[in-house]
Amino acid sequence: MPARLTLPAATVTLIVGWGDPLHLYGAGEKGSAGGTGTWHAMVGGLRTSPVLGGYRGAGQAVEVDFTPLGAYMCLGISMHNLANETVHPDELVGKRWTQRLTERLAAAPDWEARWEVVDDALARLLADGPVPSPVVAEAWSRLSARHGGMTLGELAGATGRGERRLQVLFREQIGLPLQSVARILRFQHALTLPYGSHASLAELAAACGYYDQAHLNRDFKALAGLTPAQLCGLANQTALDGTAAVEGGRTSVFNR
Repeated sequence: MPARLTLPAATVTLIVGWGDPLHLYGAGEKGSAGGTGTWHAMVGGLRTSPVLGGYRGAGQAVEVDFTPLGAYMCLGISMHNLANETVHPDELVGKRWTQRLTERLAAAPDWEARWEVVDDALARLLADGPVPSPVVAEAWSRLSARHGGMTLGELAGATGRGERRLQVLFREQIGLPLQSVARILRFQHALTLPYGSHASLAELAAACGYYDQAHLNRDFKALAGLTPAQLCGLANQTALDGTAAVEGGRTSVFNR
């Protein structure tokens, strides 16, 4: 299976697998001096750079993508500790949690039963988890609805809270500074607009809230490591053979 380039998105990812482990390259995981690692189970927080990873042999896994607040409620930790990091789930939810879940998943007769196992495990975590601040929940909802198109000052005015308070809440319950989250949401919006809906990259930049095409190019290069043209070429090429991974937003493409 070719390695998959996972792009920054406003999600926190949980993977629990059995069989061949997931190999990550340049993922910045804790304790890995070489920037690579193998994981049967992992949690990855919000990121501002892409991650390359894949399976070298036969493996099965369940992947859950949380909203940042959903992850905060289930994991019960300060989300800034996960920003740009990859950790083992047991570090967050308790020793042997992953082993017990993996055993149940492997023993389940089919995928419908496995999703029931996952639902049960997450519901138990949710029952014991913290409740997000109504302020950050409102700010997140407004920022998401505008695809990152609100400034810190605008959100402060809309929620009736100070800018400093919002920054503290975003760090605690979302994981990244508000400006970084807005940048990722804008990037994902640009990725998921229908192909060919704009005549040029300049028009796309204007539609997505970038200052100009150069601004769009800089953000794509910083967040994806690729220019818009390079990323579209990679995505279109992989789409031809049915291997492009696009679920909800465009979060990943396969690297050939």
